This record gives sequence, structure tokens and C-alpha cells, in this order.
Amino acid sequence: MTNTQITDEAQRQLVRNLGMSQVPEEGRLTLERIRESVDAETDPEFASMGVSIRRDLSGKLDESLLEEELGKLATQIERLPDVREAGIPDGETEPEQLYRELVAPGWRVYDHLVDVGFFESVEDSLPRFTPEHIEHTAHELIRTEPLTSELSTIGFDEREKLVLVMNVVNNNTRLARWVPTKEIPEEVEFDVEHVPPLHQRAMGGALLWINALDVHLWQNRILVTDEILDDGYSDVKAMLGGLYAMTKAALDVAEDGPLTDAQLTAALTASAAITIVNQEEICKDVFWITEDMRAPSKARPR
Repeated sequence: MTNTQITDEAQRQLVRNLGMSQVPEEGRLTLERIRESVDAETDPEFASMGVSIRRDLSGKLDESLLEEELGKLATQIERLPDVREAGIPDGETEPEQLYRELVAPGWRVYDHLVDVGFFESVEDSLPRFTPEHIEHTAHELIRTEPLTSELSTIGFDEREKLVLVMNVVNNNTRLARWVPTKEIPEEVEFDVEHVPPLHQRAMGGALLWINALDVHLWQNRILVTDEILDDGYSDVKAMLGGLYAMTKAALDVAEDGPLTDAQLTAALTASAAITIVNQEEICKDVFWITEDMRAPSKARPR
């Protein structure tokens, strides 16, 4: 599935992957309805992973910086509808900064997390993506009501929050292709010692794809349609949601916040998964414009 679809099959797949007995008989799935149906038991290994991350990063994170940039990131997410409304970035000799402004707070968070070794610590503590790990992550994420409610305050409606969960749960085998750096087999990558940790690749990749949109849309404006811009809007919003959740998790470590240790593990895993899935989606939706997708040519009408 893509990040814009909630098909009946996608709902059935979500129900199967979460181990629920059946799709609710009336109405469509919502996080609230799923929360009432999934197992409430916490995986003790998740709590142990969260404890390890907190212990390793204790005293290293800048609480003030993370809190300030989290607020700015929320402001940029709320501004995204205006960016979509603007359409293709304006400019005579170079594009104006629409999408680059969206990710400016994310870059400052990323640089700080790199400086303190955040990504290495997370990769050391968390296992690779497997269907079982993704299922446990989804259970914890769905029950992490403070985090899902906060997404509502920054502009994610119930449908969009459900899509974020589907992006994680229904792409478990796809996510398994993204392995921790230490598990990359020999001779698959050159100079593996220079490959960043998985969560750094997830966050940095999302920032780079959004950052590149101003130039890409401006240079290819003759090809771009409203459908491409709409799909891009969904992809970018999902990635910004993932970046927000990762920053929120880092802030929770810095201030010893309200998330349980198991919820912290789920937030870090899910945020990386969301940014990974949607940076792959935006390639197909916006960057790789095929003949079928492009705006009609004035010189060669269809």
C-alpha cells in the first residue's frame, strides 16, 4: 500500500499483522477502536531496550535545544497546507525556499543528535526490523496515547494517524531490508565503516528528500501535476510526523519525560520506520515522473 490509501485489504492486513481477531463490524478502523482490541501486555524486552538507551544517553542531550526545535517543527508541519497551496516554488533564476524551510528545525535536531552519538546508541540498543519487532512496536505505539494525541494537536487527523500506523505495520517485510550498519554483509557495501547507523539514515534521508523538493519541482515544473503535488504533500507530512516523533523521543530521554521505557523504544522504532517507508514512497510519487504521470505535453498532446 502507499501512504495515501486505506483500502479494505490494507485494513484486513493491519488486523492480521496486529493479531486482532477481526475487522470491527461497524465503520472503518480507527486508532481508538484498535486500542480497544489489541493486547495490553507490554513486552519486557521493549522496556529493557528503553532503559539501555536512557542510561547510555544520560546527560548528553540538550533539553532546551530539543524543546525549542520541536516547537518550530510543529509550526512547520502546521504550515505545510500553505506550502501545498503555493504549488511549485516560484523564482526566476532559482526556486524560493518552501520545502527547505519545513526541514530547517529538523536539520538542527539531526546535527545535535549526531554530535552526541544518539544514533549509535539507539542502534546498539535496538534489534533489526523483523515482523515480530514491528508488531510489538505497533502495539506499544497504539497504546502510547500521549504521543498519538500530540500528533492531533499539530494537524494530523484520525485518518492520517491510522495511515502512519499502517505504514509501519503493513510494511514489515519491506522494512526488514533496512539493516543496522553492523549487520550489513561484507562486500555488499563499500567502506561500511562510513555508513551511518540505521536511525541516522532514516532521519537524514527524510530531511534530504524534503530538502530537494524546491529544486526538483522548480526544474521539472512542466511535468508536475496537481496529483503529483498531492501525493508529495502526503509523503512529506508523514515524514515530518516521523521526524517529530523521533525528536519527541529524544526530548523524552533528555528530560526523563512521561513515556515509559517500552513506549520510548516503540517511538524510536516507529519514527524511523515511518521516515523510511515514506522516503521510498516519495521517490515513486514525485521524483521518478513517468510518462503516465507527467502533465500533458503542449508540443505532443496525448
